Amino acid sequence: MEAKETAVNKRACKRCLTREMAGSEAYFENLYAYIAGLDDGIKADGTLYEKRLGVCRECDLLFQGMCRACGCYVELRAAVARNECPYKKW
Repeated sequence: MEAKETAVNKRACKRCLTREMAGSEAYFENLYAYIAGLDDGIKADGTLYEKRLGVCRECDLLFQGMCRACGCYVELRAAVARNECPYKKW
């Protein structure tokens, strides 16, 4: 017999970005809309943004899209050019 996945036994990915978490599309739609609407003068370019997310994805402090060092959503922090990682990883 195949077990059904429920909210009780569903496991969250601890090392995922918010854009990779199943079922979070509607919840994080505003986050991505906010990032897309950032003024070009403060937004990190696409290459820098993806490089930062790659570093975060490999970090032990990433937990369900959030940084356990500062509590931010890493996709939002990485989107602003002047922002830095609290542990100076980028």
